[in-house]
Amino acid sequence: MNKKELSERDIENIFITPAIVKAGWDLHTQIRTQVTLTPGPVIVRGEMSTRNNKKKKFADYVLSWKPGTRVAVVEAKDNNCTVSHGMQQALGYATILGVPSAFSSNGDAFASHNKVAADGEDIETEFSLEQFPNPKELWERYKKMHNIKDEEEPLVLQPYYSDGSNKEPRYYQVEAINRTIEAVAKGDKRILLVMATGTGKTYTTFQIIWRLWKAKAVKRVLFLVDRNILADQTLVNDFKPFGSVMTKIKNRKIDPSYEIHLGLYQAMTGPYEEDKIYKSVSPDFFDLIVIDECHRGSAAEDSAWREILAYFNNAIQIGLTATPKETEYVSNMTYFGPPVYTYSLKQGIQDGFLAPYKVVKIDIDKDVDGWIPPDGMTDDLGEEIEKRTYNQVDMDRILVLNQRTRLVANRVMQLLKATDPFSKTIIFCEDIDHAERMRKAIVNAAGKLAIDNPKYVMRITGDSIEGKNELDNFIDPESKFPVIATTSDLMTTGVDAKTCKLIVLDKTINSMTTFKQIIGRGTRIDEENKKFYFTIMDFKKATEHFSDPEFDGEPVIIFNPNPDDDPVPPDPEPDDDEEGDDDDDDQTGGEGRRKIIVSGVPAKIKSERIEYLGEDGKLIIESYKDFSKKKVQQEFTSLDDFLRKWNDANKKQIIIDLLEEHGVVLENLADIVGRDFGDFDLICHVAFGQKPLTRKERANNVKKRDYFTKYGEQARAVLQGLLDLYADKGVISIENPKVLKLKPFSDIGTPLEIIKDIFGGKDKYEQAIKELENELFKQDNVA
Repeated sequence: MNKKELSERDIENIFITPAIVKAGWDLHTQIRTQVTLTPGPVIVRGEMSTRNNKKKKFADYVLSWKPGTRVAVVEAKDNNCTVSHGMQQALGYATILGVPSAFSSNGDAFASHNKVAADGEDIETEFSLEQFPNPKELWERYKKMHNIKDEEEPLVLQPYYSDGSNKEPRYYQVEAINRTIEAVAKGDKRILLVMATGTGKTYTTFQIIWRLWKAKAVKRVLFLVDRNILADQTLVNDFKPFGSVMTKIKNRKIDPSYEIHLGLYQAMTGPYEEDKIYKSVSPDFFDLIVIDECHRGSAAEDSAWREILAYFNNAIQIGLTATPKETEYVSNMTYFGPPVYTYSLKQGIQDGFLAPYKVVKIDIDKDVDGWIPPDGMTDDLGEEIEKRTYNQVDMDRILVLNQRTRLVANRVMQLLKATDPFSKTIIFCEDIDHAERMRKAIVNAAGKLAIDNPKYVMRITGDSIEGKNELDNFIDPESKFPVIATTSDLMTTGVDAKTCKLIVLDKTINSMTTFKQIIGRGTRIDEENKKFYFTIMDFKKATEHFSDPEFDGEPVIIFNPNPDDDPVPPDPEPDDDEEGDDDDDDQTGGEGRRKIIVSGVPAKIKSERIEYLGEDGKLIIESYKDFSKKKVQQEFTSLDDFLRKWNDANKKQIIIDLLEEHGVVLENLADIVGRDFGDFDLICHVAFGQKPLTRKERANNVKKRDYFTKYGEQARAVLQGLLDLYADKGVISIENPKVLKLKPFSDIGTPLEIIKDIFGGKDKYEQAIKELENELFKQDNVA
């Protein structure tokens, strides 16, 4: 056997797997092979998206001491590589999995990296296949890395819940769960988890509670949320396995016969003593309290969870948030301590678990330039308008320009009609009044869509029973309507609208917390419904928050109390930009002022630009054409390099797939350059400045030559048909043998007869196609 000729998979099956099994690892319970850790980021350009498979994280082996407790990764390479060739790759996987042991092998031996090597001990070593470490040895390394004591093992190793479907938590969910369980095992009572919206905080919470509950570390649990819909979704979805021991707190009563309780802050407390139903049970009633969206303690009306935590002071308390709030007045990190685990929006997008976004920034003239009413001008009610400069800050808070509202609605519908008029859309407005006027403007802009479907657009705000009743339908992927929701604050958090493809910001957003929560409405990927990215349409410069380091950076503790200070300081008075109850008076502006409503003042779009999420996680302003040029030139160093590789490729689809992995979708380029040009000319023109020829021009150039004369009559007829097919549909169409089933080829013979009898076999037929392509793409055609 020549090892050098074996594939990587052969090396695994013949050498690496047997060596690991011989060391005592159980093939079925402790060894997992070909483990996808991340699917790779989605790249968005134009209206197309594609996965960057080159950035997919895929481990050859993940070794576990017990299910859910991973302790090592092994990376395999074929025998043409050195033993340690895969070590850097293995270390990358070991880092995100939180394991101390990484191995690489080419089938000759193992290279090892030990992150907890003792002083004076080599971190990296090599040893024979027969010397692979046993499970106990690698488990002890893991315990050392995470400071797990022997007495903590039973809780740390408590199994995950499994429904028998082999569904496993994602790698970061496992890390969040394990770090939390380990913190509890060490006796920590205040634990903070930071996970971006859309990463499965509720599922992660369920597994944490399940393991603690099953291990009898806790008996009674309270899961606190701030929206009814969150409690209801949790009850029937992620928490369903708890079954009959679980209840939702209602009728202002805590039923002690249940063990798992789901409750709303608002249902458990209030301004009067009789409202504080949490006091109906003893302070030791709950062993564990989990607070969802704990950042909402930053607003006075949402601070109820803190008095509940103070009452159940001896319980384990876990805070969950996507947006850790750190200000002079409130500090979740000061209360809970630093996060035991953080998974950011940026990381989620880079891994491919969260949807990237593109931003359409739109400036309206009256917002940017300002508007000064003429002397003596009156509003729609006949009241004289105060003469001053009104600008973006005033729009829809103090001044209502109905033509501006109509302009925004028309631009939103223009985008939807150009892409998909049934894409789920949330329009964030200044207040309820603005949300209602926007609903009306969308109805008028949607035209027949709104006539045919009365629920095409709905106002979903705190005061609208009809709108709130449609919230479940809006977030249900199976429900087509409503398509568009206009709202103010109600949908900023807790709305799991995973099919939402468009977020419209016509709302002044000064709070970073609010901005993060709003952006989180679009970050879920829903492959089943072909939702891989979302668009943000910004009319109020809200997306400038993206350039703020605080957007996806580490929180900074500003409030640092003295030992004698209250660890949870009092809340400030809420400002207009913090989360509210969505109950704004529908006719007033700031500070109780009546809004000025003017119908006759025109508004127009002054400028518009599109920004894409770059590979570094930052927004970049770049035309798709420039982006494509840069990516093609990264792959092909020159025109000659491209021509050589294009002509050498047995199938041009290989080149096209390669470019799509970099985000260059040729169909998008055709929209810009022209749909009459083939893939070859699009690439040469955009990347190397060559004058493009249409597919028809290329086909005609071939016909003018004597290229066909060397073939017999029937073969010439087939090649002529393929040439016409190229002129109509492009090069990929002629590379697929299935086209021979279609006319005019079916009039000549069956595919088998054409390939075998007319061309003399598959190899000669493919050679004829190759020669035809060489004629089509001769360099003199590109000059």
